Amino acid sequence: MYYFAYGLNLDRGYMAACCPGAKAVFSASLPNYQLFFTGWSRQWLGGIASIKRVSREKVLGGVYLLAPEDVAKLDRQQGYPAASDKIKVLVFQDTGASVEAITYIAKNQVKDSKPSVAYLKALQKGYIDWGLI
Repeated sequence: MYYFAYGLNLDRGYMAACCPGAKAVFSASLPNYQLFFTGWSRQWLGGIASIKRVSREKVLGGVYLLAPEDVAKLDRQQGYPAASDKIKVLVFQDTGASVEAITYIAKNQVKDSKPSVAYLKALQKGYIDWGLI
C-alpha cells in the first residue's frame, strides 16, 4: 500500500523508527489540498501539520510503500481513528503519473495553530530528505 507523507514522516529516520519496513519510493504532489498547522502537541509545544481541501493549491510530500504491519503501526502513530482520519488520495509524480495512496488528516481542524521552531526544523529536514526544498 502507498502512503503519502507530508509532515514529520517525511524525515526518513523518523519514519524508519515507526515503520522499519517502509520503503521510500518517490516524491509527489497532492492537488487541491493545502498544508496547515492545527491543534496543540505537548511534545512539540505547538501546532502540528495537517492538510485541508483548498482548490488550486497543492501539498508536496513523499510516497512510501508499506507492508500491512507497517500500516497498523502508522495508524497508531497517527492516532487513527481517535485523532485523525485515514483517507485515500490521488498523488502525482513529476512525470505526471498518478498513484492512489493513503494519508492522514487531523479530525478537529477548527483553527490554525502556530508550530514551534523545533517542529518546523524537523519538517524542513524531511523536505530536504526528499529533495523538495
